[in-house]
Amino acid sequence: MESLFAILYIMMAIITFSAANETACSLQGEPVYPQLSKEGDIIVGGIFPFHSSWEIRDLSYVAQPPPLKCMSLDFRAFQYSQSLIFATEEINNSSSLLPGISLGYKIYDTCSSMARGVKVAMALINGNDNMAQGQVCTKPDQVQAIIGDTASSPCMAIAKSIGPFSFPIISHYATCECLSDKKKYPSFLRTIPSDYHQSRALAEMVNHFGWTWVGALRTDDDYGNSGMATFTKVAEQLGVCLEYSLPFFRTYSQEKVLRTVELIKTSTSRVIVAFLAHWDLEILLHVFFEHNITGYQWVGTEGWISDSTVASLDKHKILLGAIGLAIPKTKVTGLKEFILDIYPLKSAGSDIFTKFWEALFKCKYTSQNDSGDSPVCTGNENLSDVENTFTDMSLLPIFSNVYKGVYAVAHTLHNLLGCTQTCPTKRQPDPLTFLEHLKMVQFQTKEGEEVHFDENGDPAAKYEIINWQISKEHQYEFATVGYYDSSSPPHNRLAVNLASIMWTQNSSQVPVSVCSESCPPGTRKAVQKGKPICCFDCIPCAEGEISNMTDSIACEQCDQDYWSNVHRDGCVKKETEYLSYNEIMGILLTSISITGAFMTIIIAIIFFKYKNTPIVKANNSELSFLLLFSLALCFLCSLTFIGQPSEWSCMLRHTAFGITFVLCISCVLGKTIVVLMAFRATLPGSNVMKWFGLPQQRLSVLVFTLIQVIICVLWLTKSPPYPFKNLKHYKEKIILECHLGSTIGFWAVLGYIGLLALLCFVLAFLARKLPDNFNEAKFITFSMLIFCAVWITFIPAYVSSPGKFTVAVEIFAILASSFALLFCIFLPKCYVILLKPEKNSKRHMMGKIPLKSK
Repeated sequence: MESLFAILYIMMAIITFSAANETACSLQGEPVYPQLSKEGDIIVGGIFPFHSSWEIRDLSYVAQPPPLKCMSLDFRAFQYSQSLIFATEEINNSSSLLPGISLGYKIYDTCSSMARGVKVAMALINGNDNMAQGQVCTKPDQVQAIIGDTASSPCMAIAKSIGPFSFPIISHYATCECLSDKKKYPSFLRTIPSDYHQSRALAEMVNHFGWTWVGALRTDDDYGNSGMATFTKVAEQLGVCLEYSLPFFRTYSQEKVLRTVELIKTSTSRVIVAFLAHWDLEILLHVFFEHNITGYQWVGTEGWISDSTVASLDKHKILLGAIGLAIPKTKVTGLKEFILDIYPLKSAGSDIFTKFWEALFKCKYTSQNDSGDSPVCTGNENLSDVENTFTDMSLLPIFSNVYKGVYAVAHTLHNLLGCTQTCPTKRQPDPLTFLEHLKMVQFQTKEGEEVHFDENGDPAAKYEIINWQISKEHQYEFATVGYYDSSSPPHNRLAVNLASIMWTQNSSQVPVSVCSESCPPGTRKAVQKGKPICCFDCIPCAEGEISNMTDSIACEQCDQDYWSNVHRDGCVKKETEYLSYNEIMGILLTSISITGAFMTIIIAIIFFKYKNTPIVKANNSELSFLLLFSLALCFLCSLTFIGQPSEWSCMLRHTAFGITFVLCISCVLGKTIVVLMAFRATLPGSNVMKWFGLPQQRLSVLVFTLIQVIICVLWLTKSPPYPFKNLKHYKEKIILECHLGSTIGFWAVLGYIGLLALLCFVLAFLARKLPDNFNEAKFITFSMLIFCAVWITFIPAYVSSPGKFTVAVEIFAILASSFALLFCIFLPKCYVILLKPEKNSKRHMMGKIPLKSK
């Protein structure tokens, strides 16, 4: 309805302005007159809500509606008016600002109606409100700028209607961010910061106190809806969630109010962000008391946080501990005293002054005192005897905003008219030129405060953080506990003295308002399905992942050489695993390896000492010594598998093992062939031994070994083994091992050894029953059987063994096969040499089928 009337008045204004080209003016609708006025060379307009409501009219739309009947006189509008009057009087008394030019004012009442606001704005910029019927429309407009209105929604309607005519409107209290849009509101400016900054400041403050789960109430108009929309957006970016965001307006039905109350009572958040106008909160206070809505932490905007009227109405301390943003306190010398001097109001407008006096002192003049319920006004009442909204100076920063708006107009006129000793002309600048210069004006007040507008027509955003505390007299007092400066770097914008804050329920502890408790380090947040991001479960980090901060949204993976600790809040160096000389298994294998090598050396010494005995000579002593030498190397090469792998140890361990074992098997193979060929040599006419004498035996050993050497050289040349950190087998530790490089090379080495061992086993098996006292074929068969069994079982054990046990299995296979050869081939001979020397004789040897001498 209000919007419809605003559109109608805009159309009327256009018709009125188009009439300027006609010969006579015709007033459309009822005329409106200022409540307070003073003549001057240049007029400053004022639009304030002298009444907070109006009488509901029956609009039938078939007849002209009756005039608007305003109700509920609001003293705040008189304070704003006094501020405007004070500024004009001070400027007129100045000899430097506008010398020779007097400023006047026309102040209108909007009755808190947008339609009425548009109508009086049109009356101000039209300038023909009192023109006689039929008078020619040549009277110039006297109003240079409009100060007002108080609320955002009326300012939006007014700014849209007068914007096309470039008449500036300067608001002292309209904070809606939407008014910064210069495409929609090109002529709107203000001396109070935009909610663009206040909404962000509120979100940062809520986040600063750790409140991630809050409720919100907003006035259901442009001020509340726009401000809360920005707050919600910024709050979500900071990780703050709104459990609810409820609109409220003073004209809401009882049913809608009860629904709001019920939603608040069933909520779990303990903080309420209130983007409310003071009169809406005044109504809610009574409702909250009736329904026992107490114990909440309130966060407020400048719309009510420093309003003493709201504080005086909170008899039950529902808002105790409230914290919010307020316009910084400013001092304008003489302003407070001038506002409390009510007689300038009488000279400016006697009609409204009479109503003001009666409401101020709660009396009635005799001529109007029909009921006799109120005392008679004498005209001598003293303001010091009353205490009400008019005597309250808590909104002095807002009053100074009105003061600064008037001075902005004066400084712009000073610059445009080129005033020095006197202003050379009283000619009023055209609206568009004046507006462009007004946007660029920059000056200091008499107290040194800097005043200017940015590209959006807004001043710099600075706020005080106000906390509602209880004084010794058990009354509310507004304590400044911090500040917010939007022009500072992000980390310095907000400053709060926590120690000086009194919280709800008179507590010194910061209230807690979260949907879920914070997740400690070592866990991450997992959002609960179907709920806002502030409602979450704390999930422990997986193995190998950590979170070292509270409320981490994800766990970080440790570097590959690190692993998570027990609490999952830090990465620690992974334990490295390899077969070490210092551990029991390493010591045991080393001891066995050295023991085997030592036993081999002892046996070699025994054989050397008894090298001329028949048993040593009969079994090819040269191959026996070479076999003992290779066995000693086999035992010792197992040591290269123990200890931390290095580049050289990785290449050495497999190649040394492969070559020494081939040398060993080649010797055994040579001995087996000698036994087999020796038997054939005893047959009549056989001459086979001449083809397998000592040179041929040496050559065969050399050739067999050389083939393995070639395989190893190719392996080392193409893709040699190298040290490798195995991070896959165990997640929590690193296995230091030797990567095979080329697996083909590795299995070629093992395969060649296996081939020779199999050939040796077959030949020995064929010669195992040859009639000879010193036939060692049966011992070689048994040793090869053990050798093959060990290495056949080695393959699955090697593949399946984890970590250092892989190396241990390989060492065990080397040692087991080495001991098998050592024991099976040489222990029986040592037994005869040392314990049965009578058998170590040629006579005993000849007792059976004689063995042909070599």
